[in-house]
Amino acid sequence: MRVFVTGASGYMGSAIVPELIKAGHHVIGLARSDESAKSIEAAGAEVLRGNLEDLETLKAGVAKADGVIHLAFIHDFSIYAQAAATDRLALETIGNELVDSGKPFIMTSGTMMLPHGSLGTEETLPDMTHPMTSLRGKNEAVALAFASRGVCVSVIRLPPTVHGENDHGFVHRTISIAREKGVSAYIEGQHRWSAVNRLDAARVYVLALEKAIAGSVFHAVAEEGVPTQEIAEAIGKQLHLPVVTMSFEEAQAHFGFVAFLFNADNAVSSKQTQEKLDWHPTQAGLIKDIEQGHYFKDNEQKTYFKERRVD
Repeated sequence: MRVFVTGASGYMGSAIVPELIKAGHHVIGLARSDESAKSIEAAGAEVLRGNLEDLETLKAGVAKADGVIHLAFIHDFSIYAQAAATDRLALETIGNELVDSGKPFIMTSGTMMLPHGSLGTEETLPDMTHPMTSLRGKNEAVALAFASRGVCVSVIRLPPTVHGENDHGFVHRTISIAREKGVSAYIEGQHRWSAVNRLDAARVYVLALEKAIAGSVFHAVAEEGVPTQEIAEAIGKQLHLPVVTMSFEEAQAHFGFVAFLFNADNAVSSKQTQEKLDWHPTQAGLIKDIEQGHYFKDNEQKTYFKERRVD
């Protein structure tokens, strides 16, 4: 199968592309820069130059493919509404090009969009009452609507922690804050993060491409809910820092604009996904991954959130 992948050189894309090629698929990766193009070529994929906002290039990529995996998203929380709108337009553009084709189209979303405080399943709908989660939650509905228009569309929800080598997301950010503040903190109360290793998550995309029926929702989740206290303790142990608990008000000053994540209780099941796709996570869990030490080898304070990233 010829597969068009947006975000092909990003953190998830760089794991998914090799899995697709290993499974015998030909990958066409969207590249917005020379660096991205070199990365995609090195993985053994074909390069299509363009970006998420270049709708004509998106159409060209779809026209060359037998299936589409949409990973790219502008990870800039200062313009989150704009990023969600850009994502929605990209979804509409890709979906409209696939109408009546029966081709697979995978959209990427997140488990953080679901209501917190209870175990979310693949059937749980996004929380449309929250100003942030509703923005991207609407995009799931936009994508899934194409199931009634002859597109084999499916949604894969990633947990807030997709951990592993070269992770530049929330775990990396938490470690950076702990170094800066001199303590490893967590918010009092029950707060959990669902989690998955990047390599396990990559396998979900390949299986969904090959097996999903139109309108499916999958959870690339290996651990239903890792207590944030355990995450803070693992980080504190590695950095030899004290571990402290604080109120949400204190956490807002400590963690800054990502405090909302540390106040979340995002417990999520992947039971249906594992059964339908015959997917079985095999990689180390989040705490063991933190204990391996690779998160602490680079002291440079670069993260997901300090530059405009599209992956």
